[in-house]
Amino acid sequence: MPEKKQLKLTGRIWLETDDGPVLGSGRVELLERIQQSGSLRQAALQMKMSYKQAWDMIKHMNEQLGGPVIMAQRGGKGGGNTIITENGLKAVALFRSCQKLFHDFLKENQPEF
Repeated sequence: MPEKKQLKLTGRIWLETDDGPVLGSGRVELLERIQQSGSLRQAALQMKMSYKQAWDMIKHMNEQLGGPVIMAQRGGKGGGNTIITENGLKAVALFRSCQKLFHDFLKENQPEF
């Protein structure tokens, strides 16, 4: 007889508008990596995605969240710099707060079989 496996309740969360998903773990990671590196290009490289894909994600968040989540300054002698806006910081904090609540829910509601 096969060994009975433990069932686990798992999942991921997305924050959405009526137009669909806006914030998930990947998009929030992108924002956090931009904050750490000061560069959209570096954040995209670290996540093994194209610059265009990263920029498209940022553009979508900007549109859905009512304003820019990053501010980019063009390069010059010392290179450019990208920072997270107050809107972007709020989005990250909201997602992380919801994610913690979700993980707490999962821990407290594991099925018994």
